[in-house]
Amino acid sequence: MPPAATAPQSSAEERDLSFAGFGYTCRIVRQEAPVTVPMVLLGGSAQDRNSWVRHERWLTPLCTVVTVDLPGYGTADFLPARYGIDFLAAAVRHMLAELGMAEVNLVGACFGGAVGLRFAQHYPGMLRRLVLAGMTKVEPRDHYGDSVPRWSRMLEEGRVADLARELAAWFVAPPGAAPVRKQAAMARFLYQQFVAQGPRELAMWLEHNLRLVRHEWYRPEPLPELPVLVLTGEHDILTTPRMGREVAACLPGARFTTVREADHLVHLERMAEFTEVLARFCTGRTVDGLPWCTPVETWPAAPDRRPASATAG
Repeated sequence: MPPAATAPQSSAEERDLSFAGFGYTCRIVRQEAPVTVPMVLLGGSAQDRNSWVRHERWLTPLCTVVTVDLPGYGTADFLPARYGIDFLAAAVRHMLAELGMAEVNLVGACFGGAVGLRFAQHYPGMLRRLVLAGMTKVEPRDHYGDSVPRWSRMLEEGRVADLARELAAWFVAPPGAAPVRKQAAMARFLYQQFVAQGPRELAMWLEHNLRLVRHEWYRPEPLPELPVLVLTGEHDILTTPRMGREVAACLPGARFTTVREADHLVHLERMAEFTEVLARFCTGRTVDGLPWCTPVETWPAAPDRRPASATAG
């Protein structure tokens, strides 16, 4: 099992910032004696800057931790769908400049992975290591683009509960299909989180989905070789392990693994184990041989991009 969590080293600081006229807020928990550069956590569309508070107790003993509500998300200003992932990656750069952070480790989960990868492609000099959790190359417009107009109609008709049940089924593996920790609790959590949203949050959620189908989620731009880890839950039905391997195969020297008994919500289902992987990777320690992970696969930087591990799960 991962080491026991340690209390955070200091209280959180919040900074209200503005980029291109859009206000947004970041949260910083500083470590005065870090063993690595700051870690920036970019969550999915259903997460905000406070969604990682419980993870901080494992991370803040090692480094400063930064979370953020980028424009269009959380308590930040509404962001029209014409602004895409390039804009959000630039907003991350703006935040780091405002915080005086020249180099960071970046963790991007689900939608945050798309923003994180674009950031790495555009601003590689600011990254020491990159972690992509629940990431795919599949364009949202190809995956569920036809559903967005229907979701809009459901919201107009007040069918929020029906939509919440549908979305929970997208993210959580079906009951009995595979051994997943906290499976029923996660389905209830997603449902309750969605139905608790007010008109502002629902409008931002819909605009987020319009953004995804109108802009490129993945773009095969150059990325200099740097330490990259791609991972997800072994039973992820939204961004499957196969999809994760496809992402890793496009990134020079990337590594890939899955967390056992987890699905797309691995960061909640196996919080301590997931966070231990982040802590190890971002401090240069090995992630090989962890009992809660499948064998790590490695893609070399050479043109032959087949995984180096023939026994990987």
